[in-house]
Amino acid sequence: MTEIPEEQQAAALRAVAEAGSRRADLLSEAERILIEEIRPLSIEAARTGAGRTRIRELARVGPAVLYRWLDEAGIPVRPKRRAAD
Repeated sequence: MTEIPEEQQAAALRAVAEAGSRRADLLSEAERILIEEIRPLSIEAARTGAGRTRIRELARVGPAVLYRWLDEAGIPVRPKRRAAD
């Protein structure tokens, strides 16, 4: 018995939906870990005097993210440098 194109399409779309759902769940979990775990731990590390570059490397976040977190936590950060003209 051969499948009709609509059945093949439906099966393919179900597979896409399943993969998309798994991805959304993983992204949601990653966001939770970032905000609830990595952010406070990074702020605490900065308060202990740990190097900010090392914190960024270990947290795997960019400088804008880390410096925003630090600024929001009341930890001094120097102003962003202007781009060269």
